[in-house]
Parts: sequence; structure tokens; C-alpha cells
Amino acid sequence: MRLARSAFALIAACPMTVAQVVPTVAEGDVERAADKFSQNEIVQAAAGFFGTTTEAVAKAVQRVFADQGLPDAYITGEEGSGAVVVGLRYGQGWLVRKHREATRVYWQGPTIGFDFGANASKTFVLVYNLGDSDRLFQKFPGVEGSYYFIAGIGVNYLRSNNITLAPMRTGVGLRAGVNAGYLTFTRQATANPF
Repeated sequence: MRLARSAFALIAACPMTVAQVVPTVAEGDVERAADKFSQNEIVQAAAGFFGTTTEAVAKAVQRVFADQGLPDAYITGEEGSGAVVVGLRYGQGWLVRKHREATRVYWQGPTIGFDFGANASKTFVLVYNLGDSDRLFQKFPGVEGSYYFIAGIGVNYLRSNNITLAPMRTGVGLRAGVNAGYLTFTRQATANPF
């Protein structure tokens, strides 16, 4: 009983209020967190898109989430590419964000390096730190040789202006080697890879 009274007296004497003890979360932070996709949401979306098992996709997604955290958007689409030292890549798809309509997007870009072959692939791109959707429409440099493969899905990173893209690809064809290049995202399809 004395211990309870002592604890009560200590609490009563403490000048801090409950509001000072409990950290507050800014309203903008709550909204931003609500606009991000969980790992489970991404695994389900990617598995449905690729038509593969959830377990296979989960391994690739887990690696990207460990590196980058929660994405605020993703892109689903198809692309084709080919190279004989100099290469080209063209793709089209949909930018998906929570609480917003999907937006049609296109991408294209050149590559150069020790690279030969051609392929067609389904592409699922995790998008980080996008903010306004208009920020997607720019060039994103990357080194394709930074690919790693998990459960048959190739993943690499492209970065520009604090935005990170993590394309995950699976498809048919053969393209081997290391190359450097960039992807340019546009609102309209274009034959110009630059």
C-alpha cells in the first residue's frame, strides 16, 4: 500500500503531462504511411501479375523491402529489349498508387556495354520516394549488370532525384552481359529512346 502511495505521489509531483510523454505523429506522416504499400500487398499484386507462386515472388520482394522499405507506388507492364553492344529497351504499363487512378506510362532507353541478345518480359517496378506522380517522367540511370536473380526474377535499381525504382523482370529470350544506360519515363509512346 505504501509503495502504491509513493508511486502516486511521484507521478503527481512530476511536472510532465501525458501529452509530453507520448510522442505525437504529424498528420502528414500518417497520410504518407497510409499511401505506402505493405510487403504483403506487393507480394499479392506481383504474384497475380507475373502468374507465379506467391512464395517465388515473396523472395524477390523481401530482398527489395530489406534494402528500400515500403514503396509508395508500383508499375506493372511489359517491355522488349535487344542489344548487340548497343541496345534499346521499350516498355509500357500502368503506374499504380493508393487512393488514385492508375496512370498510363511508357519508358524507353539506350544501353551500351558487353551485352548481346533480345528478350520480352513482364515488368513490375517498385517506386520509392515519388511524391508527386509527375516526378516519374524523367531519366533514370542504372547499371543493368547490377541485376540479381531470385526465384527466376531479375531485380536491379535505377535512381534519380532521390527517387528509386526497383524493376523486377521475368520473361522469355536471352540477353547476357553487363551494360550501362538509362530509362526515360514518358506520358506518350515514342520511338526516340533518348
